[in-house]
Amino acid sequence: MASASATATLVKPNPPPPHKPTIITASVSPPIRHTLLRREFLSLTAASTLLLTQSIPFVAPSPASAAEDEEYVKDTSVVISKVRTTLSMERTDPNVADTVAELREASNSWVAKYRKEKALLGKASFRDMYAALNAVSGHYVSFGPTAPIPAKRKARILEEMETAEKALSRGR
Repeated sequence: MASASATATLVKPNPPPPHKPTIITASVSPPIRHTLLRREFLSLTAASTLLLTQSIPFVAPSPASAAEDEEYVKDTSVVISKVRTTLSMERTDPNVADTVAELREASNSWVAKYRKEKALLGKASFRDMYAALNAVSGHYVSFGPTAPIPAKRKARILEEMETAEKALSRGR
């Protein structure tokens, strides 16, 4: 028989990793608030409002913008009269097609000129006028220049024209 010699090996555990010391400091600062008190909010609001109103002077409308407003009123009045003239024509009138062509040209130039003006986009007169011109142009594009406008549509267009004229007279 063979002799087996067993050697005992000692298994040593791995040494522990070096200990990192933690530094503990005493904090004396007060806790941070993430909300404003009502009093602080009101004082900040009042101060900022005061600074803004005193630093921005009132800007009166320039003479150029007054002239532009006069031109807008004149152009819009001309287009309103053309729409009324066109709507009041009889279907059998031989000049209907020419009058509709003139109206479409005038309305297209009016829209092209004033649609890009940011100052006019909020005005009631522009909104009503644009809606009326859109209805008239849409009708004649869809049905042709000699097709009569239905009574309901015609009444709505004339009503929009009236409100646009009222708004123009009030400077809106």
